[in-house]
Amino acid sequence: MQPGERSTLVAWASFTATFAGVRALTHWIHDGHGPAGGGMSLGGHHFHHYNLGIAGLAGIGAVSLRGRERHRRHPLTAVTYGSALALIVDELALLIDLEDVYWSRQGRTSVDAAVTLTAAGATFAVGLPFWPHARRALRRR
Repeated sequence: MQPGERSTLVAWASFTATFAGVRALTHWIHDGHGPAGGGMSLGGHHFHHYNLGIAGLAGIGAVSLRGRERHRRHPLTAVTYGSALALIVDELALLIDLEDVYWSRQGRTSVDAAVTLTAAGATFAVGLPFWPHARRALRRR
């Protein structure tokens, strides 16, 4: 497996695991467990986890632009990318509606987007060995 293929697979797995973990954690908190008031607070205001995802993607963007090749190809870079993306996608409905719809019917948008991205990522990652063969076959035509 090539380094780019490995990074793609690690990022996809990280996205899937983080999304599932955050969904489980938020349901646990919503059911009355965890911190009083539910979730994270900063200065008395609810702090959404998509903010952590944006910060993670900003950091990974800096690594991809200015980092050494060994840092760009490091598994932790792929893990951070996949996890940060999952944190954002989990609250995508909030970003689309610009209001906290996480537990409402509109919050389903985030789940639908995550399932779609997970399925697309799985299809791409599983097909990685196939894509070079497909490219060669198309060139022969």
